Amino acid sequence: MWRELRPIGRHPGSHGYRRFAWTGADTECRAWFKEQAEARGLTYEVDRNGNQWAWLGDPAQGDAVVTGSHLDSVPDGGAFDGPLGVVSSFAALDELRARQAEFTKPLAIVNFGDEEGARFGLACVGSRLTAGQLTVEQAHRLTDGEGVTLPRAMEAAGHDPDGIGADPQRLARIGAFVELHVEQGRSLDLSGARVGIASAIWPHGRWRFDFRGEANHAGTTRLVDRRDPMLSYAETVLAARREAELAGAVATFGKIAVEPNGVNAIPSLVRGWLDSRAADQESLDQVVGGIEKAAREYAQAHGIALDVVRESFTPVVEFDHALRDELARILGTGAGLKVPVLGTGAGHDAGILSGSIPTAMLFVRNPTGVSHSPAESAAEDDCVAGVLALADVLEGLACR
Repeated sequence: MWRELRPIGRHPGSHGYRRFAWTGADTECRAWFKEQAEARGLTYEVDRNGNQWAWLGDPAQGDAVVTGSHLDSVPDGGAFDGPLGVVSSFAALDELRARQAEFTKPLAIVNFGDEEGARFGLACVGSRLTAGQLTVEQAHRLTDGEGVTLPRAMEAAGHDPDGIGADPQRLARIGAFVELHVEQGRSLDLSGARVGIASAIWPHGRWRFDFRGEANHAGTTRLVDRRDPMLSYAETVLAARREAELAGAVATFGKIAVEPNGVNAIPSLVRGWLDSRAADQESLDQVVGGIEKAAREYAQAHGIALDVVRESFTPVVEFDHALRDELARILGTGAGLKVPVLGTGAGHDAGILSGSIPTAMLFVRNPTGVSHSPAESAAEDDCVAGVLALADVLEGLACR
């Protein structure tokens, strides 16, 4: 499975993945998912929001156990973020069949659409729509960098966008959702464990900072006469680092748009996107508030207008304690198996769904901690350990 997925959407220059929602690479990934489902005799379906499902048993029975993740990527992302969870789900089912496990509950494998938000700027679109955390009106307003709306993109890829929206009936059929994911950090590597259980997802959000100045000639405009928004933006980036360090949090300006974007032109607009995350809401508010305060002071000093817009926000997610404890019990029965419980600053579909159904997560060791990069990696033995852990969990939840 891994060999089949590996070339899809891989850029020959960066060697990273560009599997953006509702593009050609995404379509290929979706075709791969369908093939895997049908090869195993599973019932395949696409829901109203474009998420893919592969069912073993009758969904109408209810109390289903669901696993899976996503197949899309960030720009020049790594091979493991998302796909590891989907591949491991199919592999775990294969393992359970080899064990001749007898299922007493329906089981499903899911590929949630547009988890990374690389094309339309909002993460977890498929699961947000399903859970009712993104309204139809909001979804229709999402556009990519070329002005293509989400509905147009879905339609161009062969999916009818008229039915998108909350899907409470589908969620009501699910008793538990367990997502396996490569760890995006080094906690497991430092502990020596191959697999871990998630405790919570840090609160996190995305803010857009629009610095508006005055375009002018780079070679003839005196420094004192300039209203250069790039200066205020640059100072704000440094402020973000300081505020994050003070609060023990993280803050990143990783995307920027400049107008007119000429080498010999002073910008008229610098638009930067802030991603910030912290262990608790108070710390996050402290970081973002401090960054905005500094940005406004810098902008005023340079004669720059500033608008700050919160584009998305996810509060702290405490995974279902009973389900989390059940995973720990199941995995703890293995001889000498050490399964640490750890928090994460990364958002996931499991976090979105946690407000509607019991959810949990398993992490697989990442030896470098690098993620959202072509250098993202996981050892084969650790991936196998993740598959076996997921199989044990699914057997414990769905085969009793």
